Amino acid sequence: MFYFEDRVGPDFGAEAPEYPDWTFPQWLKDAKFGIFVHWGLYSVPAFAETGNAPTPVEDAYRDHKYAEWYGNTVRISGSSAQAYQRETFGSGTSYEDLAELWTAESFDASECVELFHRAGARYVVPTAKHHDGFCLWGTETTGFNSVRRGPGRDLLAEFATAARDAGLKFGAYFSGALDWHVSDLRPINSDPDVFRLRRNDEEFARYAFHQVSELVDRFAPDILWNDIEWPDAGKSAADFGVAALFRKYLATVPEGIVNDRWGVPSHGYLTREYSDIGSLSDKDWESCRGLGRSFGVNRNETESDVLSVAEIVRHLVSVVSRNGNLLLNIGLNADGTVPAIYRDRLEGLGSWMDVNGEAIYGTRPFVGDPGGRDDLALTVGQHATYVMVMDPAAELPAAPLPTTGGRWLGAGEAGDKFVIPETLKDSAVAVFAIPHTDAPGHPV
Repeated sequence: MFYFEDRVGPDFGAEAPEYPDWTFPQWLKDAKFGIFVHWGLYSVPAFAETGNAPTPVEDAYRDHKYAEWYGNTVRISGSSAQAYQRETFGSGTSYEDLAELWTAESFDASECVELFHRAGARYVVPTAKHHDGFCLWGTETTGFNSVRRGPGRDLLAEFATAARDAGLKFGAYFSGALDWHVSDLRPINSDPDVFRLRRNDEEFARYAFHQVSELVDRFAPDILWNDIEWPDAGKSAADFGVAALFRKYLATVPEGIVNDRWGVPSHGYLTREYSDIGSLSDKDWESCRGLGRSFGVNRNETESDVLSVAEIVRHLVSVVSRNGNLLLNIGLNADGTVPAIYRDRLEGLGSWMDVNGEAIYGTRPFVGDPGGRDDLALTVGQHATYVMVMDPAAELPAAPLPTTGGRWLGAGEAGDKFVIPETLKDSAVAVFAIPHTDAPGHPV
């Protein structure tokens, strides 16, 4: 995986633009958990490879596991996506022709967001435009959008309204430097191709600038979540450059924040995609991943390809205890519904959060020595320190802190002994809360 914070070229020397300072907003530091939504033309075929076997590096893009990359994979000779396209939609049907097949007939933004809210999410980040260039709002920059084609609706506007009506923050994902609709380049076949086969010219830089400017003006997103950098011609001090865009954004959304994927020496927080940051970090970061192995919904996924509720909870707990947020992705079906396999996971996660959310929301990582054990994770709230047992069914280790006055969340009148109550042994993660009068540790 790429670490985008290291990609900050080209060097403009004395002509380098000045970027605004970023402050990771308090609401995001407290929120801890958001839902990513990948939905677009790629949801019509909903096709990608699956399986646990490692893919040889030379075949990684031909046998791509990301369904949202279908617009690239389908152009690679010999790919299973190319065969699927021909067999399913007919010879001569292009990827862009799929816009006429996408109707989103069952999409109810309020219903979707309500499910995300029940799962415990505090913010939602849907795709405004992915690498295929299809825009989910009524942009004036191109007719290749969900208002003029396909659903005939401003899907992003519906998401924004539903999120804010539900009290959730709203972000927007945007593909900055990849747009296959307005590019005439061969398909990407390797990791280096991701950055070589992209437009870096001024015309495209202006195009991207105007599209994100529309997002800012129309939706004032609380997060601008960019992907795959930005065209190099737009990294200068020009009035259509990233620095100018950042200034416009902060003037419109003073508590707004950006991620680290712009290809410039300025970002609000780090991202890690299907990877990890390692140990406790003093930097703000976000783990992003799908419930399965793809961001876009993949019809080939089975139960074994998708995280269990326990696995989701353990990942969330691990990330939060190390100063991170989790942005968990949901790929919607083409009709706009949440796949049943995902819905079940979200409902299960929400049930755990209903009981144990105080150990997640508004907390900070424990700073101290819990014994260096990976079977426990610790967070610090306003009134208590939380010791989270990653496998309640296993033999419980000794308590890493004094337990006087403590309580097991969700265990009724259970006492202060660090012994898992029988009622919690089936929990994904059991949580023991120790009042601050007896527990050391403080926020990072």
